[in-house]
Amino acid sequence: MVVYSLLLALGLVLSAPWWLWRMATSGRYRAGLAGRLGIVPPSLRQAVKGKQVIWFHAVSVGEVVAASRLIAQLQEAFPRWVMVVSTTTMTGQKIARERLGKAPVFYLPLDFAWAVRAYLRVLQPRLMVLMESELWPRLLVECERAAVPVAVVNARISDRSFPRYMRLRRLWRPLLRKVTIFLAQGQETASRLVAIGAPTERVRVAGNLKYHNGTPDMGASSITTMLQGLVSDRKLVVAGSTLPGEEEMLLEAWPGVVAQVPEAVLLIAPRHPERFAEVMRMVDGSGLRSYRATEMQQEKPEEITAGSVVLLDTVGDLATVYGLACVAFLGGSLVAKGGHNPLEAALFGVPVVMGGSYENFRAVVDGMRAAEAIRIVTREQLGDALVELLRDGQEMGARGRTEYRKQSGAVGRTVTVLLDLLEVMD
Repeated sequence: MVVYSLLLALGLVLSAPWWLWRMATSGRYRAGLAGRLGIVPPSLRQAVKGKQVIWFHAVSVGEVVAASRLIAQLQEAFPRWVMVVSTTTMTGQKIARERLGKAPVFYLPLDFAWAVRAYLRVLQPRLMVLMESELWPRLLVECERAAVPVAVVNARISDRSFPRYMRLRRLWRPLLRKVTIFLAQGQETASRLVAIGAPTERVRVAGNLKYHNGTPDMGASSITTMLQGLVSDRKLVVAGSTLPGEEEMLLEAWPGVVAQVPEAVLLIAPRHPERFAEVMRMVDGSGLRSYRATEMQQEKPEEITAGSVVLLDTVGDLATVYGLACVAFLGGSLVAKGGHNPLEAALFGVPVVMGGSYENFRAVVDGMRAAEAIRIVTREQLGDALVELLRDGQEMGARGRTEYRKQSGAVGRTVTVLLDLLEVMD
């Protein structure tokens, strides 16, 4: 751990000029700086004073949403306990504050002993719950030192990261033995965890928390409600979590789609909020009629022109906006970034289109492909696939929803294990 800490400190020093520049130019990088350095916010101290605590860590939006489902059920079991949530990103913070109500939310401290210990001293958690693949070495070491059990839930090791873990498995093996229980999304991840050093008896398959019964429990946002009234007589394509390069592909294909389905409307939701302005300029430059969701909220247009493009320039609304779609395109898949989660659209019975890069969600996509519930396309095939599914995509959408329901139940299984773990630790 000494070498790890020295390398982390060296990296921090060498990157300091870049961080200082980013902090000077963007509030995103200034947010929570004191907390990251181990200065526990006074509000957090007050919230946990004299209380039993469970600490959840969720890196960003998707993990926060999954964690919120566990928190809701654990809060019912322990109404007097405090569930605290740390995140890494600003968008994760925003969604956590919106979804979790009174639950204290803060930034994860840097992975230095002094910073992590400061939080453990104040929180004294009964349990640490890490979402997906948030395996911070110093955090694991300090939790063991403080006798805090650690559960890694919705555990996932992607195709891209597995070779890196394998190369370093001699270093990972002692760290993974500090985790009390791993609850994997699927058998593939469970096998990979064992391969890199997790004790076999501590690894279980609980399923994917993002397969969740029903529709999103966040309620329809004002943006979603507004759009619902405007697209009722349109055929909406929602392109969610798009990354650089994909917007150009969508805009390139769109005139051909509109030529065959004149009532179609394209909604683009970039993955990263800092790209909203860039993507809006791109849409405006395409010559297509364009709208910006936040401006529409203020201007209250009576309709959306057929064939136009809408930019969803908000955070946290995409999950419910998928419910308005006739077809969904999942971003990060036509560029080599591993794809994004198709389940958010599948739960609404919306047919899903993705590119060939989906290794981040391979098990999910493979299951949907086997059920003929998703369409994998190249850039050249994108437009034709959208047209085909806009005209006749209901059966594929229904198969996607059926596949989604088959896989649900992970929340209940995960909560049961966590409750058993807390009982054992009493």
